[in-house]
Amino acid sequence: MEFKLIELGQEEFAFRNEDGGTVNGEITWTQMADLMVVEHTYVKEEMRNQGLAKKLVDRAAAYARENDYKIEPVCSYVAAVFERSDEYEDLKA
Repeated sequence: MEFKLIELGQEEFAFRNEDGGTVNGEITWTQMADLMVVEHTYVKEEMRNQGLAKKLVDRAAAYARENDYKIEPVCSYVAAVFERSDEYEDLKA
């Protein structure tokens, strides 16, 4: 599954999965120096319960690790994923 890095402007970014111009899912954040403030995760209704949201979190986490960033999860879904797993301990702000 491909996730495209999109610059939304004003230090706002997203990883997005699209199919024919339709957004299947995305995770958005504001970049503040070495901190990614993850604000929103979206998955199109017919794509839900297939693991896409978790894949978006994992892609954002990989990006943070590649760039030596920390993540502050404001999005309730991302916060819950971070709480349930030690997999993201190294990224917590």
